[in-house]
Amino acid sequence: MTQSFGVTALVTIISHMFFIMLVWRTLIALRLEKIFRPGHTREVQVLMLFIAIGLGYLVSSCFLSFVGAFKNLPYLYR
Repeated sequence: MTQSFGVTALVTIISHMFFIMLVWRTLIALRLEKIFRPGHTREVQVLMLFIAIGLGYLVSSCFLSFVGAFKNLPYLYR
C-alpha cells in the first residue's frame, strides 16, 4: 500500500518536471524577449520561468487527472 503511494509521488514529480521543461522550451522558442524592452532580459527570463512553472503544473495536473480517470474506468463495468 505505501509503496503505491511512493510510485504515485514519483510519477507526479516526473510528470510535473517534464511538462514544466516542455513549456520552458516552448517559451524559449517563442522569443518573448523581442516583445519587451531591450536590456530587461533577466526580468523576461524570470517571467518565463514563472509562466513555465504555472502552465507546466496545470498541464501536468490535467494529464495526471486523465490518467487517473482512465485507470478507474474498469470499475464502471463491475
